[in-house]
Amino acid sequence: MPMKKTIEIKKDEKGFGTLYVNDEPFLILGGELHNSSSSNLQYMEKQVWPRLKELNLNTVLLPVAWENIEKEEGVYDFSLLEELIFQARREKMKLILLWFGLWKNGESTYVPGWVKRDGGRFFRARYKGGELSQTISPLCKNAVKADARAFTVFMKKLKDIDAESQTVLMVQVENEIGFLKSDRDYSKEAEKQFRSNIPEELEKIYGISGTWSEVFQSDAAEMFMAWNYAQAVEYIAAAGKRAYELPMYVNAWLNQFPDRPGNYPSGGPIARNKKIWRNIAKSIDVFAPDIYLSDFEGVCKEYATEGNPLFIPEARRDQVTASNAFYAFGKYGAIGFSPFGIEGLMEDTRQKQDKELLEQLQIDVLAFTSIETGKYLKETYKILKNMQKLYFRFKGTENIHAFMCRNEHERGTIVSLSGCDLELTYRPKGNERPGCAGMIIEENESEFWAVGYNTDIRLLPKKSSHDCITIICLEEGFFDNGKWSSGRVLNGDERSMSGFGQYAEVRHYIYCKETTDEKEG
Repeated sequence: MPMKKTIEIKKDEKGFGTLYVNDEPFLILGGELHNSSSSNLQYMEKQVWPRLKELNLNTVLLPVAWENIEKEEGVYDFSLLEELIFQARREKMKLILLWFGLWKNGESTYVPGWVKRDGGRFFRARYKGGELSQTISPLCKNAVKADARAFTVFMKKLKDIDAESQTVLMVQVENEIGFLKSDRDYSKEAEKQFRSNIPEELEKIYGISGTWSEVFQSDAAEMFMAWNYAQAVEYIAAAGKRAYELPMYVNAWLNQFPDRPGNYPSGGPIARNKKIWRNIAKSIDVFAPDIYLSDFEGVCKEYATEGNPLFIPEARRDQVTASNAFYAFGKYGAIGFSPFGIEGLMEDTRQKQDKELLEQLQIDVLAFTSIETGKYLKETYKILKNMQKLYFRFKGTENIHAFMCRNEHERGTIVSLSGCDLELTYRPKGNERPGCAGMIIEENESEFWAVGYNTDIRLLPKKSSHDCITIICLEEGFFDNGKWSSGRVLNGDERSMSGFGQYAEVRHYIYCKETTDEKEG
């Protein structure tokens, strides 16, 4: 019998996750399209695929909107989906599909017209004064069931047309879920439930009973929304997985200043809501942050915990994203990385940003500004693509080290290797360059590979030792399909060239150590 083809996420003993396609590890070097790009095949042909060829991607994240496949209730049209998958195969690209169902960025803008018109059957959440929102309430069972039916048919079709080819690797369920402009839903149904005791499932999870306000106090409104959204997503995702068992994830619009639910979508899978989400939405394999904040490391640390594999489906569009990718893979064993608006990363978009929209979304303008970010990202992806055999050989072990400059006052850091210490000094950089970041992979006690941006390297003896560290060979070069190809040998007085500049570079070090301790005799 032929071997059954599988796509799954496996976790090691440290909780690091790796995406496997037919038992082979796969590193998602991705990019997410703008929301409307995939809604038109001609636009994809002329404006998208040609722009992606030089970026060294292996995966494209693109939306599939409920409104485009079920324009009439119960009548499904998958011609757009089929052609998108065909185009991706032709381009030798993998896909991650984003299900824009009931909720997208805290609102219900991608539901079919027949859902929008029937406000009685598909009731919307309300603000505190009773005003209607643009968000269908997660307490609306009719809406959740209708979404689940469409999602199930979508997943069945996906299995029929792609289970053999495996172009599609993962599916995102909804998008940046939550309720905007209010801490919670104040519809009649929501008011009734909020005054009641918390459900038995939450009593077991938290070991306490009482009303929402009694149990969660000042966080009651957001916990109420998290419970209802997680329940709805579990119902939808579980139905889809019964049709076709692909890895599924939800992404989070992160909380930031001012940190009040409603300024960001209340109830979404942000870090402080993870306990509810992880225990209720058990069909979700990954809880993924969309990182537009400057504290990249802090967000990664919050999400790469409790066995949750780190996946970054949306990242900043500025140059720092090219260096952040090394840190995400090196420090937290990310399964994938994906800047947003990938088809425009070779452009200068400083004058094209909708500042009013970004302020509404509480996103730093620089996070959405592309100043030819693509020319840096394509080098990062090229290096990662070609050295992934080495990377996967050591992923999850102490042989991989990552570094990143966290603020303008940080001058450098020390990385402790098996046989020596590395003194890393961060080079001054302008606003239009990647950050000072990279990773080190130890081959053995006397050999390592270094890759990164804007950093100088010096080998030191281990702290408190009297070893003399001698560089045997220092060479620049590159990986080509997993094989190292040597360039110049930078020994002697050219060791000052051992560091990295504004473009990603790889260095190979071989060294030895000799103790200088004198023994009494």
